[in-house]
Amino acid sequence: MGSDVLFILLGAIMVLAMHAGFAFLEVGTVRKRAQVNALVKIMVDFAASTVAYFFIGYSLAYGVDFLTGAKVLSGGEGTPFAAQGYDLVKFFFLLTFAAAIPAIISGGIAERARFYPQLMATVLLVAFIYPFFEGMAWNNNFGFQDFIEATFGAKFHDFAGSVVVHAMGGWIALGAVIMLGARKGRFKADGTSVGMPPSNIVWLALGAWILSVGWFGFNVMSAQKLEAV
Repeated sequence: MGSDVLFILLGAIMVLAMHAGFAFLEVGTVRKRAQVNALVKIMVDFAASTVAYFFIGYSLAYGVDFLTGAKVLSGGEGTPFAAQGYDLVKFFFLLTFAAAIPAIISGGIAERARFYPQLMATVLLVAFIYPFFEGMAWNNNFGFQDFIEATFGAKFHDFAGSVVVHAMGGWIALGAVIMLGARKGRFKADGTSVGMPPSNIVWLALGAWILSVGWFGFNVMSAQKLEAV
């Protein structure tokens, strides 16, 4: 168990670093006037995702309530904090997955969305929408996996969030782009396009490099335990 906890913790740290990659990649890609706006959105999105996932999202997906430990200390029924250590590390790991949803969307709608509407959308996605599908795919909520196995002969296998995280973030980002339209100044009045080169190639490259390294935490540590070969 101790080795599994360390394994997941290292993965969580690596995926957390990926969010720095998201930030550098997006900030280096947008126009210079939008750099501060893009960076602040990514940082605030992660902070809002943490609160939303801790109090609502994780419990909705896995039925784990971290506040039950307080009931034990006050004499009520609940799970002692010591028994929640593994769950807290697992929460940290899966939080970095959940926060990737708004990060993916943020990159897709860069220079298109206002701050507060995007922040509200982040809270809604991470607290309710993402955990709903996460719980079905990874925790068999509503008997989803049982239904898939009975219907198709095998359970739905989503490793490293290929559908639950990446596809969902991409689909939502695509819908948002279609709704919001092109970036301001992207097209002239006659419909001809205007080139918008990246504002900082170094930051863009740095973000891509951090993402490529952190990706090992996303993929390898998704096994969530060490097994003897």
